[in-house]
Amino acid sequence: MRLSLRFVLPLMLALAGIAYAVAPLVDQLTLRWFVRDLEIRASLIANTIQEPLQEQLAAGKRVKIAEFFSRITQDERIYAVGYCASPTSAALATRSLPAELRCAALDSWEGPGDHLLRSAQGLLHVAVMPMASEMSPAGRLVLVHDMSFVTRRSEETKRYVFYFFMGLAAVVSLITVIIAQLSWRGWIAGMRSLLRGEGLLRQPGPGAQANLPEFRPIARDLQRLIHELESETRARDEDQITWTPESLRAILHGELRGEDVIVVSNREPYIHQRRGDRIEVQRPASGLVTALEPIMRACSGTWIAHGSGSADRELVDKHDRVAVPPEKPAYQIRRVWLSAEEEAGYYYGFANEGLWPLCHIAHVRPTFRSADWAQYVAVNRKFATAVASEATTKNPIVLVQDYHFALLPKMIREELPDATVIAFWHIPWPNPESFAICPWRDEVLAGLLGSSILGFHTQSHCNNFVDTVDRFLEARVDRESFTVSFGGKLTAVRRYPISIAWPPQAEMLQQSVRDCRHEIRQLHDLPPEHKLGAGIDRLDYTKGIMERFRAIERLLELNPEWIGRFTFVQVAAPTRAGIEEYQHHESQVRVMAARINARFARHGPPAIVLSIEHHEPREVYRYFRAADVCFVSSLHDGMNLVAKEFVAARDDERGVLILSQFTGAARELPEALIVNPYDADRCAAALHLALTMPVVEQRDRMRLMRGLVAEFNVYRWAGRMLLDAAAMRLRGRLIENTGRVET
Repeated sequence: MRLSLRFVLPLMLALAGIAYAVAPLVDQLTLRWFVRDLEIRASLIANTIQEPLQEQLAAGKRVKIAEFFSRITQDERIYAVGYCASPTSAALATRSLPAELRCAALDSWEGPGDHLLRSAQGLLHVAVMPMASEMSPAGRLVLVHDMSFVTRRSEETKRYVFYFFMGLAAVVSLITVIIAQLSWRGWIAGMRSLLRGEGLLRQPGPGAQANLPEFRPIARDLQRLIHELESETRARDEDQITWTPESLRAILHGELRGEDVIVVSNREPYIHQRRGDRIEVQRPASGLVTALEPIMRACSGTWIAHGSGSADRELVDKHDRVAVPPEKPAYQIRRVWLSAEEEAGYYYGFANEGLWPLCHIAHVRPTFRSADWAQYVAVNRKFATAVASEATTKNPIVLVQDYHFALLPKMIREELPDATVIAFWHIPWPNPESFAICPWRDEVLAGLLGSSILGFHTQSHCNNFVDTVDRFLEARVDRESFTVSFGGKLTAVRRYPISIAWPPQAEMLQQSVRDCRHEIRQLHDLPPEHKLGAGIDRLDYTKGIMERFRAIERLLELNPEWIGRFTFVQVAAPTRAGIEEYQHHESQVRVMAARINARFARHGPPAIVLSIEHHEPREVYRYFRAADVCFVSSLHDGMNLVAKEFVAARDDERGVLILSQFTGAARELPEALIVNPYDADRCAAALHLALTMPVVEQRDRMRLMRGLVAEFNVYRWAGRMLLDAAAMRLRGRLIENTGRVET
């Protein structure tokens, strides 16, 4: 009770002081409002009486005018009325007109101002308005309002404000005291003892031995939690961390105590393909793999993925695992095997004919089939089983990657209730109207909300997801903290812009820029000083390859001096060849490249070199280092790491990046030439500007972009997610231990 009074009395006194401080302000505001109202009222009265007053003035009926004014003053708020024909004349007025309002002194009462007169009768408001007539063009009407009612209302208002603050103090104090009593009554005494050090954090005296056994478990828990809170505070200061594989590993082993980390994705980072009698190892052309593979090297966890290579089964052990990278194993791949029917329905069907076009604004209609959905559910369930079998603890950290596994977070939660699931959606999230097309939208949303943390590349994608949940699910959305409470589970929706490893692997930069330029030009039979552009993409309709080719054609039309002096090499990795839309897109790309080359072939080297085949990362880096221009023209992209890889490859600080405004990377790399890929003329102008850009400007732009990619690298991306996961686990332990102390 004394504690309650100690809290309630200062609160009430503070609010009383605030009430007294606010009262003069309320008084001033009230007075201004009433003055404004009286000015409006005076204007209305003047307009009303103007015509009859002018008639009586014209007739010279001074007695009638006096009676007329007396009737007007019968209004309880009108104190006096007067009329001055000229500054030198005597006023026609009621007897109550103050002596200060002589006709000669009315000029000071016109124009802007409050026009308040303090007299023996109290506060008066004076309004002087022109009232011209034929006989007196300079006539003015004087209206005086009694403002004693304002004083009365102001006093009432101040009393109400005071009573309101006192009532507010009483209610807030009562609620706070009740909550405090209910929440903390069970362990306040123990915490007081802890803070005094009585038998908990220091060795107790002989008289305290009886209390030690009871509080020793609490002391251990509190000591551990205090240590973890201090660690979290240190680690969360991101500006003090140099983000490297070593710092990421330190976070994992320090903040997360070396806990189990599992990555789940459809695509595996290493594919084993049989080529005759030998087995070849391939690295797929995937931004997801580019980002996550360095993370797994640092964390030494397990990567669960679809085993799609022709020789994948030959190299796994009896548990379907294989250690990678082949040259220096750092982590394991657990391969999941899918039948042709499962792959067709889950991957080619629902994921890439349904969700992929649904989430990208590329003007391709999504296709949804119930059979594909059934396979999607079954494959997600198969991966959930694999996660449960690979987990070495009951509470692993599981990083679920991309739109192939929208249902997986909820399924993992059913298998491993204590797991921390971080789902990352690598592609854009559409607005609610677009997502409403999906027949199983509620199931997809519910699956993703099984995550502890759900990440997107940009804040606009986070906003779209929260709006979609708010529109279609019975969930509690907190837009201030960006959390969603659904089915008794809280999901944090966060922005984590993905990036690439920094610095790039030494072997990628081993060959000099000069040698790369020479070899690539020799490979394509180009002269040594020939200008070279590069595009590195999967052969996907969202990448804007055809729009890129139109821009190149337009460049050669508008600037024919580049014909025979500029060649664009398009490296396009085949992808999803089993989908009809991709087959059609490939044929269109081939036809367009051939048509443009035929049009400009008479002038030496081809305008476009199209290479539709898989290229290893080292080959891709050779093109990046050899190119004068890299053109990224995606029609819609979550991030697009090609842009960042090009920047990372240019340790010579040369080269120009042309970047679509519809990529997440455009928000982070404004020093690139940002273009609308649908505008061929502007893209052609950007190409011409890039090809003629002075070396000094190239270096200035490239230095800024390289600095940003170095600071915000993939280790920072992963570190932020892991730190958020650590903080979430810590909060869970605090709640659990608090509940145990209360018990």
